Amino acid sequence: MKLSFSTLGCPRWSFDEMLTIAKDLHIDGIEIRGLGRTMYAPDMDIFSPKNISATAARLAETGLCIPILTSGAYFAHAGAADNSVGEACAYIDLAEKLNVPYIRVMAEPTPEPGSGDLRLAAEKYAQVCDYARGTTVTPLIETNGLLASGEAMLEFLKLTNRDNAAVLWDIHHTVRYFGEAPETTVKLLGKYIRHAHIKDSVMKNGAVEYRMMGYGDIPAQDALKALSAAGYDGFISLEWVKRWNPDLEEPGIVFAYFCTYMNYLLSIL
Repeated sequence: MKLSFSTLGCPRWSFDEMLTIAKDLHIDGIEIRGLGRTMYAPDMDIFSPKNISATAARLAETGLCIPILTSGAYFAHAGAADNSVGEACAYIDLAEKLNVPYIRVMAEPTPEPGSGDLRLAAEKYAQVCDYARGTTVTPLIETNGLLASGEAMLEFLKLTNRDNAAVLWDIHHTVRYFGEAPETTVKLLGKYIRHAHIKDSVMKNGAVEYRMMGYGDIPAQDALKALSAAGYDGFISLEWVKRWNPDLEEPGIVFAYFCTYMNYLLSIL
């Protein structure tokens, strides 16, 4: 398995700073979810027609990759669904230009379960899967919101009924919101999982309080064991949500500790 971090964790860093830190920490990839004030990847200057070749060359020079472009598209709310299909398709176009294998989409915009329409979401996700057919890009649906459960996600994939549908497993969400053991999630979804998010937290006064890896109660070691047993060799990506929670610890500290902690867990599998 390989390690990456989401740019959500370092909202004030430049792309060059991200590359330098990732290389220094021997991290394998950088997951794109916001850069500076720009959240929409197709509008990022580093991916503009005049800069995209230089960006690809810079990545190759450092030995890093972008494993996934993480969109904000979500399909279970009627007011956002059509625009989100357009966003997802634009991300697929950009991912193909960059030789990035995956984009991320969601049913609901929040990690905790809401009241979205999963039939509508399946219809719109199917449209995105159809758009991706014939490209080198797979759109991954994340285990968040109402889909933060292995059984719910499995039913959703049946509704979608597309052979290029696949899953981004957010390990935190399935444990935190549905109390699902990692081995249960992998047993249900293992053959669909292509990318994984990880973060740690505790519940405090009825609310999620994020912690550095190993300082909460999310069973990271169990998740890695289950993935390893299923033959997973993709990325484990730290989603340190500092962009949304500016009081969280600084990324330089968090990313370095993440690497140390995760490499230890991987070494004892």
